[in-house]
Amino acid sequence: MLEIAHGAARAVITPDGAGLKSYEDGGVPYVETYDDRPPMGCGAVLVPWPNRTAGGRWALDGVEQQLDITEPDRGNAIHGLVRRAVWTVVEHTGSLVSLEVPVAGFGWPVELKTSITYALDGNGLTVSHAVHNVGSARTPFGVGTHPYPRAGLSSTDESMLSLAATTVLPLDSGTMIPSGPAVPVEGDCDFRVARLLEGVQLDTPFGGCEPVDGLVRHVLRGPGGAVEMWADPDFKWVQVYTPDNFPGRGRAVAIEPMTCPPDALNSGVDLLWLDPGQSWAGRWGLRPLA
Repeated sequence: MLEIAHGAARAVITPDGAGLKSYEDGGVPYVETYDDRPPMGCGAVLVPWPNRTAGGRWALDGVEQQLDITEPDRGNAIHGLVRRAVWTVVEHTGSLVSLEVPVAGFGWPVELKTSITYALDGNGLTVSHAVHNVGSARTPFGVGTHPYPRAGLSSTDESMLSLAATTVLPLDSGTMIPSGPAVPVEGDCDFRVARLLEGVQLDTPFGGCEPVDGLVRHVLRGPGGAVEMWADPDFKWVQVYTPDNFPGRGRAVAIEPMTCPPDALNSGVDLLWLDPGQSWAGRWGLRPLA
């Protein structure tokens, strides 16, 4: 495990998958953690696509591609290629760690290299992603992560969630693949004003995330603390998942910043593109609130 610290803040990152295992400040936890293997995608890095690709099939320049099926019950390719890879540590100082890994094989047609940097400072935890096209063709891609933030010492059911999202994407309940275009949030899907999570059941992609002062901002707040998840404007989407059986916690909430929605390799919605030799960079982070 790779630990970083700044003052009273601590974070632990796993070299396998480069995922965020824990983050706390002053002994107060701001993400869910686990003992051994990450459950339910906890902390995972999702490159070169987040969420699901229907049947693992998509086309690049008219040529059909077939990704490995990694969600066999639904027949999908899920959460990219790097969350179980062994990453190489590039730099590890007291408050910062950087890792990188190649993105190739498993049905992915254009070789990429991706890196991630976790850094702690007085404003919290910043997570910086980069993707480099080291192949010979232009390619689309997406980036996401799968943290389970927590409002400090608050239980999930006594926490209030607010999202920057203005749209919601309907899904087929069997495949969890989009069943139509995104629609404006309303009713039970409207989190523009903070709502209590008690009784809320979500495994839902939200879009149209609108920046405030240059950043997309989602907030989880409860009687035992609060945390803001911020992200660069490229993170236009956020998946919210509320399992009842997170190990050691029970009810938990994943708030997953994503640059594109589920099945974007087929829909083309908000895909990022890189020519050979080009690079992309984007950031998100967690900031404890008073």
